[in-house]
Amino acid sequence: MSQEAPHHGHSTLKAAVVIGALGVVFGDIGTSPIYTIQTVFNPADPHPVPISEGNILGVVSTIFWSVMIIVTLTYITLVMRVNNDGEGGIMALITLLRRWGSSNRRRSAVFLAALGVFGASLFFGDSMITPAISVLSAVEGLETVRPGLQSIVVPLTAVIIVVLFAFQRHGTAAVGRFFGPVMIAWFTAIGAAGIWGIAREPRILEALSPTYAIGFLAGHFHIAFFALAAIVLSVTGAEAIYADMGHFGRKAIVIGWLSLVLPASTLSYLGQGALLLGDESKVTSPFFLLVPDWARLPLVILATAATVIAAQAVITGAYSVASQAGQLGYLPRLRVVHTSESAFGQIYVPWINWLLMVSVLVLVFAFRSSAALAYAFGMAVVATITITTLLFFYLARVRWKTPLWAVVIGGGLLLAIDLLFVSANLTKLVHGAWLPLLIGLTAFTVMTTWQRGRAIVTAERDRAEGSLSEFVDDIQNREPPLSRVPGTAIFLNRGKQTAPLALRANVEHNHVRHEHVVVLSIETLPVPRLADDQRILVDHLGHAGDGITHVSARYGYMETPDVPALLQMLDAELTEGQISVDQASYFLSKIELGRGPSPTMAPWRKRLFIATSYITADAAEYFSLPRDHTVIMGSRIEV
Repeated sequence: MSQEAPHHGHSTLKAAVVIGALGVVFGDIGTSPIYTIQTVFNPADPHPVPISEGNILGVVSTIFWSVMIIVTLTYITLVMRVNNDGEGGIMALITLLRRWGSSNRRRSAVFLAALGVFGASLFFGDSMITPAISVLSAVEGLETVRPGLQSIVVPLTAVIIVVLFAFQRHGTAAVGRFFGPVMIAWFTAIGAAGIWGIAREPRILEALSPTYAIGFLAGHFHIAFFALAAIVLSVTGAEAIYADMGHFGRKAIVIGWLSLVLPASTLSYLGQGALLLGDESKVTSPFFLLVPDWARLPLVILATAATVIAAQAVITGAYSVASQAGQLGYLPRLRVVHTSESAFGQIYVPWINWLLMVSVLVLVFAFRSSAALAYAFGMAVVATITITTLLFFYLARVRWKTPLWAVVIGGGLLLAIDLLFVSANLTKLVHGAWLPLLIGLTAFTVMTTWQRGRAIVTAERDRAEGSLSEFVDDIQNREPPLSRVPGTAIFLNRGKQTAPLALRANVEHNHVRHEHVVVLSIETLPVPRLADDQRILVDHLGHAGDGITHVSARYGYMETPDVPALLQMLDAELTEGQISVDQASYFLSKIELGRGPSPTMAPWRKRLFIATSYITADAAEYFSLPRDHTVIMGSRIEV
């Protein structure tokens, strides 16, 4: 577990970092009050919760204590203490499992890593559902302003979503500084509205007592159990809080949560409960009906801005998960664009962006309301939370030697609560909860198939390439010696164990080699990023002075390699001669995949693996190679 970056705790930056965290980290969970209570008491629910004073107090109390247990205790207090060099999120937990899985517990670590990949897969479903339900729920507020506006809710939502995704390529750097103030205004507004409601029905404050939540669950379990499928919406965004920890640090997130987000959200839930205690007919939209008529349109506009920010945060999270999954070998190498020079974590992945946009639009037009999407949303959230909790307690036991009794009791209680929510959401399986499971299983199948296929191709490629050291020895001992041509050749390779196919083909078919040959390997380490002084390792391959050098360039999984910039860092003495970066020729080995007869994978998985390979980013562009100096040489491998 690493310490937070020093700048996160610096007093002069603390306020700015906290404001930034408020604008990005809490967008999803901060907009949950819009639709949570409305969904619980939705009369169209297949398992409706009757609206009564006892149920209102019980629901509000259960929401409050669910947020306290899952977000404040599980994530803020426990899970966020685990980080991978400052980075959080379920992909960070997977890398820690890989790093710390001991040999005698290897099977458990592999199983839990696979479970973590499924959790990451569910996050893609979350990334599709969040923009749809968030923007829909905000725009639906127009119906409380003027009922006749109902017909424009879906088209207006679609327009907002298209504009949102269209602007992703510009990045969030230009507008990021406005996110914090907008969300501060949002939390201030919903907190003030909550106080307004509480002042009219102060008895709602009794719901802060856990006795009402316990009484609701124990005394009315046949009702409360089904209500949990909607109550879980109050903790949506908990995983986003953890995933964004690397950008702001744990301290800033804790301060933002405890000082503003938790109090404002709690006041909003209490205010809506107070409104329903006084007038049960307001159940159709208690969030917007909580404020006076004159304030509804401004609140709708502010809610739309807040939900766009919430959508922005989860979309950016999807970019990060896809990028990290590619670096860790679970997805092909995708084109990643860094959109900010000052904020490294701000990236744009075009393929993911357009896939998400199409998926979100399909969800909006298929479900047409936030209430219809709510059950799908809940399943994605609670399943990811459960997996994260399980991985955390496993790591707590194997890495920090937490006493077994503490893991069993603490982990058992929290997992029991998580699994209760999972069970409740399973009752909504035919009403939409199947959707995130389908998305998650699809993404999981693609990711595990790619990982398996990649391992097969790597083994076949190793056999075709042969040993690099033996190949270099053969070059030195050739009679007559190979002809040398002037210039520098950079051969990109996967490591220094094997010879690049392009280098082997150049020697065996053209019978020449360049005066300076650099075999360059890009190694991705399970850490977010590395300093420049840790970047390069040079190996002369046992023949100093022959002009052939192996260079290993190490990057973190949050970084994008830039080969020409890397070569500028090389010392001429280390590479046995001065490298002319501007005149160097770059050689890439391109693999053409085909289906072979070997029973390495099921035929359908072979087809899926080959189809997935087509979205691989262009290697020359990914490594920032100059097009007019790059040569691509191909070979075929069957899987």
